[in-house]
Parts: sequence; C-alpha cells; structure tokens
Amino acid sequence: MDIKDKKSHYISITGKIFRSDGRVLIVKRAPNEKNYPNRWILPGGKLTTDDYLNLIPNSDGLWYNVLEKALKRELKEETNLEVENVDYLIDMAFIRGDGIPTLIVACTCDFKVGLVKLPPELTDCAWVNLEEAKNYDLIMGVYEELQLAFKKKGYQIYV
Repeated sequence: MDIKDKKSHYISITGKIFRSDGRVLIVKRAPNEKNYPNRWILPGGKLTTDDYLNLIPNSDGLWYNVLEKALKRELKEETNLEVENVDYLIDMAFIRGDGIPTLIVACTCDFKVGLVKLPPELTDCAWVNLEEAKNYDLIMGVYEELQLAFKKKGYQIYV
C-alpha cells in the first residue's frame, strides 16, 4: 500500500443527530459523488484549518474544541441544522484508495433547531429509528455505529 505521508491525515467528523422522538438523521449521497454514490450516510465532513485559525487561541496559542466546532459547521452546511450536546462515540482509521490516511471521529448530538435543507451533493434525507435504518442502503459500518449511538443514548436495542 502506497501511503502518501504517514504523519498527515485527513480528519473527518460525523454526527448522529438525535431528535427528541428517538430518531436520527441519515442522508443520501448524489449519484455523481465519487465515493459511495446513491448510498446513505451520516452527515459530517472534513476538519480544515479554517475551523480554528480564524478563532482567537488561548494564551498558549492553542485552540480547544476544534472537532466539535467543525462538526457543528459541517452539520449546518450539510443539513441546515444546529445541534447541541456533542459527545464522542467512536473513531476509525483507514487508508484511502489514493494513499491518504484518514481518521473519522463519530459523535452523537441532539437536534437543537432548524429545518433540513440539503446541498447538491446530497439528494435525500430521512429521520429513522434503528429498525427503520435497516431498510436503507447504508455504507459499510453505519448501521453498527447507529447501534452504538442508540445504546449510548439509552435506547433499548433489539437485534
């Protein structure tokens, strides 16, 4: 495997947005997307330096809560929703086909406010419970993450 740079990674963050009725938002990628076209995913995206460079660092020149801020930005961009109570769930690493190491941090969060509005790279959305999620063409690993998220949020899991 040809790894471009063993020290540099893309860092992405995803959010399982829970409504008060126990449903979580999933979104469908457009047919022209390079990775996983027409498949259902969890909203989120990549961390960029803009997620912290435009903020005032602390007295030691450090920025805190960068991932949470990036997740809130990505969720607003991809769904038009604002969230709260961001909580770490799980992470995974893999090497992309182009040799770029990637780290994905998965979180749970609670819907705060907004109406779903999707960008062109997403074509559909659904608020689902865990049982309903089985009926969607989810990318690998998403259902398992949903199981963990529902369990963490205190919902009874039946498999």
